Amino acid sequence: MTYATLTTLNAQFGAREVVALTDRDMDGVPDQAVLDDALAAADSLIDSYIGRRYALPLADVPKLLVTLAGTLVRYQLSGAGVTETDPTRDRYRDAIKLLEAIRDGNIHLGPDPAGDQPAQASAIRVTGGNRKFVAGTLDGDYL
Repeated sequence: MTYATLTTLNAQFGAREVVALTDRDMDGVPDQAVLDDALAAADSLIDSYIGRRYALPLADVPKLLVTLAGTLVRYQLSGAGVTETDPTRDRYRDAIKLLEAIRDGNIHLGPDPAGDQPAQASAIRVTGGNRKFVAGTLDGDYL
C-alpha cells in the first residue's frame, strides 16, 4: 500500500513542483519509476515507525500519513539535482518527529479498523522488602 500518490503529491505541492522533482528525462512529465522509488521509500519509512502500534497494511489511511508521505517524498527527491532548501529539510525533520510521536504513542492515528488495540508496554510492579536501615542502625558501623 502506498500512502501518497501522484494525485496527492500534486494536491500537496502543485504539479509543477512534482514535475521538477521527478522529471529526469526533461520531457515535462513526471518519471513514474523515479516517483515509484520515492513513494516506496516513504512507505517503508512510515511503516517502520507505525508498524509497532498498528496492524499493517492500514485499511484506512489517515490524512496525516498522506501528508507525511508527501513531505518524505519531496525531501528524498530534492537531493537529486534539485536544490534542497532549509524549509524542505525542516519539514522532513518535523515529519520524522511526528512519526516518532506516533511510534511512542503520543499521537494516535485513531482506532485500528480491525478492532485491535495498539500494543501496550507491560507494566512492572515493584514491592519493597523490610527496611534494613532505620535510625537505630545508622550509628556509623555501616559506613
